[in-house]
Amino acid sequence: MTSFVFQNGRLALGDTLVDGQTMLVCGGFIEATGPDLAIPAGYDRIDLNGDILAPGFVDIQVNGGGGALFNDAPSVETIATIANAHAKFGTTSFLPTLISDDLEKVAQAIDAVDAAIEAGVPGVLGIHLEGPFLNASRKGVHDASKFKVLDQEAIELLTRLRRGKTLITLAPETAPVGAIAELVRRGAIAFAGHTEATYEQIVAAEAEGLRGFTHIFNAMSQLSSRAPGVVGAALSSPTSFSGLIADGVHVHAANMALVARLLGPARTVLVSDAMPTLGSGQDWFELKGEKIFARGLTCYTPDGVLAGSNLSLHDAIGVMMGQVGIGLAEALQMASHAPARALGLDGQVGRLAVGAKADFVQLDGDANLTHVWQGGVQL
Repeated sequence: MTSFVFQNGRLALGDTLVDGQTMLVCGGFIEATGPDLAIPAGYDRIDLNGDILAPGFVDIQVNGGGGALFNDAPSVETIATIANAHAKFGTTSFLPTLISDDLEKVAQAIDAVDAAIEAGVPGVLGIHLEGPFLNASRKGVHDASKFKVLDQEAIELLTRLRRGKTLITLAPETAPVGAIAELVRRGAIAFAGHTEATYEQIVAAEAEGLRGFTHIFNAMSQLSSRAPGVVGAALSSPTSFSGLIADGVHVHAANMALVARLLGPARTVLVSDAMPTLGSGQDWFELKGEKIFARGLTCYTPDGVLAGSNLSLHDAIGVMMGQVGIGLAEALQMASHAPARALGLDGQVGRLAVGAKADFVQLDGDANLTHVWQGGVQL
């Protein structure tokens, strides 16, 4: 594998763009960053001409892309198709996400992710199981007939992934006492979503190890004067992460700004919730036999119900900058370092740090994506 030195650019380090930086890449990992580094012999030099190098984007909620939906055919081939579609937009690490389905399909999806990681499909960090342990009153486009009770047998299934991370979206109010703690003890990461939980139920879930919230504001109990609900619990938590679908439709710009202000770039996690239309050239797909249409960055049922997105994380960064007024460095952090931290992968992906995987993107002065590197290889 070739060794590179990137010179004359700005590096996205934390929530700051630092000028005059050099970065060394060797063996698929970042070897050094800083000004005026000594350049070893044999390194190929790349002049950035003032462009920005930022960490590759990390997406923890990816239903599909490139014409493929993970639920339709959970396989190594499907995961590779989705990975390739998102990598073109700068997402170099992701969690294939299974929407609520039969437990047999859950098992198939887990085995597919295990096999994909073993086969070296680029960027696969693990799996996101969005259901089927959800509340029917906040089902969204999920099929409530698939919803299950989180019993011990289910816990054993959900935590059988041998490689990578397992993120589970659940409704805490439907989980038996101690179930979240058992998931966490077995190595899973629990987020609340599609939930009608009270503030008090979320606090109890956090005491068991609940780490965050799936697509904040969407499919959850809302904030009111005497009932903070899930939204109030998420916004007032000092430690949790919140996924945010920043397509400009799922969440009003004022509410996106509120999330960014209260959680900051370190705990606001931009997610795509992308569907098969992303990177496919198609404007519709089928979900459980129903046609879903992509209009702009958002997907809808024929009745106008939100059904995921046609969004890349690069798009989401643009929305956060253009509609919310967030600076580029902070938006980049929300799409890289924050999700990596949410998964417990800080220092491995999502940062331009020594020892991290050489996944990064090059942006011009207008934040347009110009190049993508994954594992030290330009795509």
